[in-house]
Amino acid sequence: MRRALDEAQSAAREGEIPVGAVVVCRDRIIARAHNLTETLHDVTAHAEMQAITAAANLLGGKYLTECTLYVTLEPCTMCAGAIGWAQIPRLVFGASDEKRGYRLFAPQALHPKATVTTGILEDDCRQLMKDFFKNRR
Repeated sequence: MRRALDEAQSAAREGEIPVGAVVVCRDRIIARAHNLTETLHDVTAHAEMQAITAAANLLGGKYLTECTLYVTLEPCTMCAGAIGWAQIPRLVFGASDEKRGYRLFAPQALHPKATVTTGILEDDCRQLMKDFFKNRR
């Protein structure tokens, strides 16, 4: 999760909403990413989507069945759908997103056998988000 936080901090420095994601496969980081929605002018360029694409490209297939996705913020519905379609068996996230998180809108979006761990470095993840929006206002 610390590597995902590093990515989120990079996003903040670039003026992106500070969300970072890391994909781990067999105890090795195979992809890292952060939000690029502003940079790419693409509403789908969320950290999770970027990390899933990079991991799939590296592994040479669309299914990430031996991977864990670490992300600093609870994924949105779109990202949860992608996580489910990629068949990622484990999701770990830091801070909950009470307004746009997948658990509110699409709690069944992940693969049925997926496990979810929440609250990892939650305070750090939440504080980064709060500081970012405080500085923008």
